[in-house]
Amino acid sequence: MKTIDEFKKFISRGNVVDLAVGVIMGSAFTKIVTSLVENIITPVLSVITGKVNIADLSAKVTEELVIPYGQFLQAIIDFLLIAISVFAIVKMINKIRERFEKKEEAEAEPPAPSNEEVLLTEIRDLLKKQ
Repeated sequence: MKTIDEFKKFISRGNVVDLAVGVIMGSAFTKIVTSLVENIITPVLSVITGKVNIADLSAKVTEELVIPYGQFLQAIIDFLLIAISVFAIVKMINKIRERFEKKEEAEAEPPAPSNEEVLLTEIRDLLKKQ
């Protein structure tokens, strides 16, 4: 039973749950970006390059040796688009967090004066009386 309790404690920690949510969201987001690349960006690039599909680009070195560099280019394009998309989303989330934190700071009451501040205020008041 001890192992089961430890496992429950491990699973219920916030970091594990956050990681699981991140993996699931990342998987779903990958489908969106893949669709964006395959259905929108690749056709536009195909028109520009005159090829049907960038992944089909290849260099024929000899009759037997063909280097399919188009698949590599497609992987680079996919990576860059995913990286840019993730960066934009993270940046947007950070701005939203900053707004909420600023609101919370503005709504928070000012902290009680420290002992030093209280003593300095008393000294100031005594000096004013003299």
